Amino acid sequence: MTATLAHIWRHPLKGLGSEALEQVRLDPAEAVVGDRVWALLNAAADDIDAWQPRRNFLQVASGPRLASIGAVSIGDGIVLTHPDRDPLEFRPDSAPDALGAWIDDLWPQERPGPARLVKAPEQGMTDVPYASVSVGNLASLRALSGRAAFDIDMRRFRINLWLDGLAPFEEIDLLERDLTLGTATLSPVEPIERCRAPDANPRTGARDINMLRLLEDGWSTRNFGVYFKVKTAGVVTIGDTLS
Repeated sequence: MTATLAHIWRHPLKGLGSEALEQVRLDPAEAVVGDRVWALLNAAADDIDAWQPRRNFLQVASGPRLASIGAVSIGDGIVLTHPDRDPLEFRPDSAPDALGAWIDDLWPQERPGPARLVKAPEQGMTDVPYASVSVGNLASLRALSGRAAFDIDMRRFRINLWLDGLAPFEEIDLLERDLTLGTATLSPVEPIERCRAPDANPRTGARDINMLRLLEDGWSTRNFGVYFKVKTAGVVTIGDTLS
């Protein structure tokens, strides 16, 4: 069975917007170049630029309305969109306060609010303390959608690279060996254990499913997708064949 790269997603801001790409560079130190380069600390977090766990930032698991944010990188800036907001175009390095003001009531008022936009360490501010590339399987997503009885938007999972052509949940078998995709080589690490973030619908910003229960009832797992590290730098493009 031949697997091909069907979708590439990058997230310039941790937990805040997804950006569809045709091509991206992978690097051992940075993983997906340009992914999770910035993150918005909440007021209860340590005010440092080092890697911190997900709970210290504004993110979808705690604020489901953030799921509807879209992102596009433009030069040194980012354009954010949301159905309940005018678009925001800003440069994180020169206008860091613009993001917190724009989010406003998209974030639950009972939770610690936005504090400071921080520049991530070189590895990016992913949910794991190493430079990671997340890989998903469209066949698994289709199986999940079938059990849910509606189409589940892939953006819920904030996965970087989506493969097509595998059997459902065959991505777990990819953890047995190094992979080559485009001109990059990836080394396997571990499955991705899920939180409440995928409960939120990117179209509506509302929680409309219990994703953990769906995974547990259907496949006795809380995992969906797999983590890799970049072993050899290179470029991946939609349509590349996995080997």
